[in-house]
Amino acid sequence: MTPPDHSRKPAYDSGTDIAARLLGWYDAHHRDLPWRVSPRDQARGVEPDPYRVWLSEVMLQQTTVEAVKAYFQAFLERWPTVEALGAASSDDVMKAWAGLGYYSRARNLKACADQITSQDGRFPDTEAGLRALPGIGAYTAAAIAAIAFKRPAAVVDGNVERVVSRLFSIETPLPLAKPEIRAHVEKMLSQERPGDFAQAMMDLGATICTPRRPRCMLCPLRQDCSAILSGDPEFYPVKLAKPEKPSRRGAAYVAIRHDGAILLRKRPEKGLLGGMTEVPTSDWTARIDGATGMDAAPFSANWRPCGIINHVFTHFALELAVYSAQVDFTVAPQGFFWSRPGWINDEALPTVMKKAIEAAMPGSTQKGPHKRKA
Repeated sequence: MTPPDHSRKPAYDSGTDIAARLLGWYDAHHRDLPWRVSPRDQARGVEPDPYRVWLSEVMLQQTTVEAVKAYFQAFLERWPTVEALGAASSDDVMKAWAGLGYYSRARNLKACADQITSQDGRFPDTEAGLRALPGIGAYTAAAIAAIAFKRPAAVVDGNVERVVSRLFSIETPLPLAKPEIRAHVEKMLSQERPGDFAQAMMDLGATICTPRRPRCMLCPLRQDCSAILSGDPEFYPVKLAKPEKPSRRGAAYVAIRHDGAILLRKRPEKGLLGGMTEVPTSDWTARIDGATGMDAAPFSANWRPCGIINHVFTHFALELAVYSAQVDFTVAPQGFFWSRPGWINDEALPTVMKKAIEAAMPGSTQKGPHKRKA
């Protein structure tokens, strides 16, 4: 692809001017989010809660804002403080996280809460201190430091990469362009309002400087944007071509007791979907002739085919043949347990397993979770 013409590229404006225009726009047009303290509330003395900032940033890793809102509210209602989360059981945390994906985040969330609670119950207020905690990398540490503690940290997520790539017509493809983008953010960020600056950049990318059909006429930085003058903002950011995801195949077996209970087991703590719950499955293999039939089931039963489900993980695509059977044993085999009727949505089931159960028992995972008594 030929890059746009940059003969009219604007001179670099001072970062201070860019930050001022961006923050003025943010004060008027910021998104109202359940984990965010608005500029108006901050002016009244309300300070961001590091626990809420941390919880939201972990949930938002590779997950949309809309998908996170309900989970965030549910976690806060159940565990309103980091100490409460630290006192929770790992199984309860995994169950509450089920469906949000990238389950290592939930394991790290619990480990981080445990560590903070075992110390003084306070989050470190520097990037270096935050990065020493489980599950907190460079981006998350910068976001918490800037938003919760007003540290002048360069916060760069996908939205910010897009805004900066267009603002300065960065033709280096991602991810190679990350250091260059970060350098620009460091020059532009507001020393007085680093948290608001970070959130303003995110909001600009999410609502104005969108991947497709950006609303450039509404952008507070349009007079500084090189991509607007070149005539093709959507050319940026430039990205390296992604390799095709490899495929794996397997089978899932939904065993149903006479009363409607479903046979489940817990996956190992380490590895893909670690600590989550699943129906019995065969091994997942890349071989075309891999075991995906009834003969690969962990025990004999009158299995019947229920179709094929597909699920895409970060590093591979999975195709599962689903089988179901009514079984006559009432005691779960070793390593398994029965999920009682109506309780299936209260289990720590990842999305791929909900798909398998739905294929065998349509509508069974569409109901709300059963309210168990303490």
